[in-house]
Amino acid sequence: MGRVTVRQPVLRIREGQSSYRSDTLAAEEPLEIRVGGRALTVTMRTPGHDFDLALGFLVSEGVVCVEDQVSGVRYCPGATADSGNTYNIVDVDLAPGVAAPDASLERSFYTTSSCGLCGKASLDAVRTSARWSVSEDPVSVTPELLAALPDRLRAAQRVFDSTGGLHAAGLFTVDGELVCLREDVGRHNAVDKVVGHALRSKLLPLRETILMVSGRASFELVQKALMAGIPMLAAVSAPSSLAVDLAADNGLTLVGFLRGTSMNVYTATERLRQQRQSTR
Repeated sequence: MGRVTVRQPVLRIREGQSSYRSDTLAAEEPLEIRVGGRALTVTMRTPGHDFDLALGFLVSEGVVCVEDQVSGVRYCPGATADSGNTYNIVDVDLAPGVAAPDASLERSFYTTSSCGLCGKASLDAVRTSARWSVSEDPVSVTPELLAALPDRLRAAQRVFDSTGGLHAAGLFTVDGELVCLREDVGRHNAVDKVVGHALRSKLLPLRETILMVSGRASFELVQKALMAGIPMLAAVSAPSSLAVDLAADNGLTLVGFLRGTSMNVYTATERLRQQRQSTR
């Protein structure tokens, strides 16, 4: 089975001195996601929590929204000469009566670990219709609580400590309690793994929760949060303009540049309590 990390010999140069040492790298392998035996997409990911990744992807694409819509998930024999199992193919069986994914969801080529939208068969399919509305979610937090989340996320990243090369997504309660954390080479994969865990745990929709991500806030991450019913998304880096537009249109609170006690709140700012207004 694929490993989360691999060891690689490297030539290390420090202050003019060189030596050969072994370095730990984050593993990256392809995962093919099938539904009912039919190939849907291939994504590059860090092995681990693959079932959560596949199910989270299906939630994000609007195929399923509750655990009862899935009858089974399994690894399939891989593309080896003896048809052995490479643990790089996951097949999801939908429950009777659940519609199979529309053909427009099929990706025409590999999705990379940095962009899950690449290869969309139709741009019209990008704005997936959310099952739940987050605009009326009563979530309310203080800036102080948000400021504590990046350190809590970082402290829970076990694989990052050894590789320095993984993104993380963490689901928090309004009290700052970490519900679930997943790491992956891809930001969107880490979020899908969190959402897939929530689906299997029968937690959807994720009312009154905060999704914290270690990188930037892209359109796709906002979309994934909306599809899971998450009302607040916080990122340590910048959001894109399309991410802000999507968040504003749907009443999701989007926070960027969350570093220390500083942050930018782009949309649905009323959810932050004890804000001191400034015109500067």
